[in-house]
Amino acid sequence: MGLTAAIWLGMVLTACGLGFAPEEGGAAADRAPKLSQAQIRITPGDGARDVRPDDPFTVEAERGRLTSVRVADGEGAVIDGALSADRARWQPRDRLALSAKYTVDAVAVDADGRRAAKHAVFTTLVPQNTLVGYFTPEDGQTVGTGMIVSLDFNRPVADRAAVQRAIAVTSAPAVDVEPHWFGDRRLDFRPRYRWQPGTVVTLALRLRDVEAAPEVYGVQHKDVRFTVGRDQTSVVDAATHTMTVRRAGQVFRVLPISAGAPDNPTYNGTMVVSEKLRLTRMNGDTVGFGGEYDIPDVPHALRLTRSGTFVHGSYWAAPDTFGSANTSHGCVGLYDVKGGGDTTPAGWFFDHTLVGDMVTVVNSHDSTVAPDNGLGGWNMSWRQWRAGG
Repeated sequence: MGLTAAIWLGMVLTACGLGFAPEEGGAAADRAPKLSQAQIRITPGDGARDVRPDDPFTVEAERGRLTSVRVADGEGAVIDGALSADRARWQPRDRLALSAKYTVDAVAVDADGRRAAKHAVFTTLVPQNTLVGYFTPEDGQTVGTGMIVSLDFNRPVADRAAVQRAIAVTSAPAVDVEPHWFGDRRLDFRPRYRWQPGTVVTLALRLRDVEAAPEVYGVQHKDVRFTVGRDQTSVVDAATHTMTVRRAGQVFRVLPISAGAPDNPTYNGTMVVSEKLRLTRMNGDTVGFGGEYDIPDVPHALRLTRSGTFVHGSYWAAPDTFGSANTSHGCVGLYDVKGGGDTTPAGWFFDHTLVGDMVTVVNSHDSTVAPDNGLGGWNMSWRQWRAGG
């Protein structure tokens, strides 16, 4: 290689080296992308566990505004939320669910339109103790006009207001329906007057994730609907030993009965049929009468109280007892035959009675049945009833 060529080659190499060495603070540095000034904060943070439904859940943007927030649960359902007017804050419209996994993806832009994004995943509390309300009547049932909607809870309710807000009883046609608490495990609903025939009543349970007591959460989210049938009421007169059955206010039939004996009188007051049993065992041991009786096959039994008051068939009493003497341990007895007869007074009344029918006892030598003994709430005035809500 000649001297001239060597000099030329050295100039080219030097030029190449100089051409790719950027000067500090030069134009190349100015062309480097700038990061967004927007910052996104998701609360609770990524990886959080055992988040409670009432814990704060927000997505916030600082030095920027949110352009999109997408929150989905573990099944892919998108959670609805609302942005503040300045688009700096997003909040869900509803409470978080328990035992759920949430995925959050948020995007924000700063004043220069530069985007920032953030992703987070967290899970909510899996409760160890759950609240369940066992309800009466059943879904789809046709009931009498005296039906009271009753819920028995499996655990004591400390926050009655929260639980009551999560339960609604409505009707078509609409009437005023009010709640009443009997202690911390029972909540009943009734209208001021008995239901009109044909009314459709809906019990809406929205107890899921409601904290009823510390660390105790509801699990139910369902609707229960029942229909009110024909209007039938019955009056048992313990003094005349009769039961007058009325349909729509008109006498339907008068039946001879035997009420509670003087030592064990039948409760006075209005009771509601809560259960129908074609055949059942009645044992005195279960209701405080020791071994005075144990009948394995009582026919046509209609429960009136939790404490054991029934209208039922009696095949063991002499036929002339009915209509003339009170001989029972507090129940209302009707003539029947062993196994239950279809055409006997007891069989007739059983077949013509619905759960929810009212039975009122008068002229007995006992006190009025307690409002919480069975569906006895009709023995309270409307003012008393509403005061317990």
